[in-house]
Amino acid sequence: MSTSVPASMAGAEYTAVIKQEGAWWIGWIEEVPGVNCQERTRDELIESLRLTLQEALRMNRQDARAAAGSDFVEVKIAV
Repeated sequence: MSTSVPASMAGAEYTAVIKQEGAWWIGWIEEVPGVNCQERTRDELIESLRLTLQEALRMNRQDARAAAGSDFVEVKIAV
């Protein structure tokens, strides 16, 4: 199972909200519900958020394509 993000998403930026709470660092990705992590160090947290975000995007992409069936078109939308 690949955790790589499609080339069209390479370089996309997301916003992590992070904070230290006691001995733990916790964080969320603002733009993607459900992407949240907890780690012992700030660096570990940022890496964990990055990997979790990649996996969430991959799974969301697979789910969207499966729901669309075989006759669909992908359209890029800039915000």
